[in-house]
Amino acid sequence: MKLLVDSGSTKADWIAIDDNGKVLFTTQTLGLNPEVLDREEIISRLDDKFDIEHNKAKAKQLFFYGAGCGTDRMKDFLSKVFQEYFPNATVSVHEDTYAAVYATTPKDEKAIVCILGTGSNCSYFDGKVLHQKVQSLGYIVMDDGSGNRFGRHLLRGYYFNTMPKELAKEFEEEYNLDADYIKANLYKEANPNAYLATFAKFIIKHKDNEFCKKIIRRELKDFTKNYIMQYENCHDVPVHFVGSIAFYLKDELEQILNKYDIKMVNVLRRPIDGLIAYHVLNK
Repeated sequence: MKLLVDSGSTKADWIAIDDNGKVLFTTQTLGLNPEVLDREEIISRLDDKFDIEHNKAKAKQLFFYGAGCGTDRMKDFLSKVFQEYFPNATVSVHEDTYAAVYATTPKDEKAIVCILGTGSNCSYFDGKVLHQKVQSLGYIVMDDGSGNRFGRHLLRGYYFNTMPKELAKEFEEEYNLDADYIKANLYKEANPNAYLATFAKFIIKHKDNEFCKKIIRRELKDFTKNYIMQYENCHDVPVHFVGSIAFYLKDELEQILNKYDIKMVNVLRRPIDGLIAYHVLNK
C-alpha cells in the first residue's frame, strides 16, 4: 500500500493506493505543518483517523508533500516522526510545491508554480528540478496573498474601526470576535496561521465590497511582485496555481497578472488527485 499526502497548515488530504493506482481509501486530517506542530500533536492528529491508524503497519511507501517542509531540518524531523509511526514504510518528505508541480505541469515542461491557500509559496520548475528564490520565514513575516494574511487584515480592520459598519456587523455575526478568544487562538493554540485563515471565506464572500476588494488587490499584487516576478522569465512561461485562495479568487488574480503580462494557466483547488497519476506513472 502506498500513501500519498498533500498537507497544508489547515488540512491534509490522504489517499491510499495499490501498485496499480486503485484507491483503497481516502481521508483527511488536520494540517501537519512541522513548523508549528510538535511530535506529540502530529501523532495525535494521525491517531485521530481510523483509516490511518488502522493501516499504519500495511503502508510500504509514504510520499508526503507539505507546508513547512522547505528546509532539511523540518524534512528530517517529520521523516523521523513518520518512520516511527509507519514502521514498514519507506518515507519521502517534500515541500508542498512539488505536489503542485506534479498536479499542474506536464512532464518536462517549464513553469512557475504557486500555492495560495492558508499560506503562500512560489517556485520555478525547469522541467526536472524545482528552484526557489524566496526562502519563507513563515506566516508572521511573509505569506503574501494567503488566507492567513486576509484574516490578519480583517481582524485589524475590525479592531481599528476601519471596517464599514454594515460589514463589521455581519463579521460579528459569523465569528467569535472576543479579544481573549482571538488572543488564545493566536498565541496559545496550535496552528495560529490556520486560525487566521478561517476568516478568508468572509473576504471571499464579500469580495465585491470595496473594503475587501482593496485588501484582495493589495495582497495579490504583493504576491505577484514579491514572489512571481522574482523570476526573470515569468512573462515567458506558464504560471500555475493550487490552493483555495487562488481557486476562489481566480478572476481577481487573473486581472492582476494580466496587468504584468503574466499568463495564468492551470488553477486547482487541491493537487491530490493529480498525484495519483504521477505516482502510478513513476512507480
